[in-house]
Amino acid sequence: MPWVEEGVSTAEWTGASLAEVLKAAGLRAAARAIVFEGADRGIDRNVEHAFARSLVPAEAMHEEVLLAWAMNGEPLPARHGHPLRLVVPRWYGMASVKWLERIEAIDRPFEGVQQALSYHFRTAPGERGTPCRLMRVNALMAPPGVPDFYTRQRVLGPGKVQIAGRAWSGEAAIARVEFAVDGAWRDARLDPPAGDHAWRGWRADWEAVRGEHELTCRATDAAGNAQPLEPPWDLTGFGNNAVQRVAVRVV
Repeated sequence: MPWVEEGVSTAEWTGASLAEVLKAAGLRAAARAIVFEGADRGIDRNVEHAFARSLVPAEAMHEEVLLAWAMNGEPLPARHGHPLRLVVPRWYGMASVKWLERIEAIDRPFEGVQQALSYHFRTAPGERGTPCRLMRVNALMAPPGVPDFYTRQRVLGPGKVQIAGRAWSGEAAIARVEFAVDGAWRDARLDPPAGDHAWRGWRADWEAVRGEHELTCRATDAAGNAQPLEPPWDLTGFGNNAVQRVAVRVV
């Protein structure tokens, strides 16, 4: 997927509590996994299958997990899973199965391709790795100025610039965001929280002077997790939450 840092958003979801649906269906104590199967089908690792993921019952019964049919007050768009999708807050997006067709409780761990083989943090080929679950702490800024077509360096004039961005973490609330120009870190201003599972807005002022500069930002959550300065090594690139670096030329 041709994403670098842009594959993230916050939305308002409307739906039914998955926990209430499972209770009404009479979920049995023998259940070991709740499997969610989508309508999208394809071949991965030479196996034809529908995209499916699972949650253990304790995870599925969290009150915030939804069977959603609306996004931002409107029916789900097709690209976001119309007519029904799962929404698992704080987890990476693979858990929120789109175009939901089937929910099944099984008495064993789920070993589907997208559960057992995909979406794992791995440092070397062949290792099983650690499953991707809660989102790592992260922050992004809206790059100022306009991009140079070839280098993607941002270009702007001198003077006061307000930098705005968003920060989030799957493990705990955002406690701090820092902004730096050429490696000189300082605290940014946090916007009021928008909700328990929404990203956190932040702002910083910069007096831009002529020359070449690098803008960076990093977040820290209430559990003490902070973004690393360099990407954590992963065989397939999952979970890269290294600080964003924006090259800027002030002219």
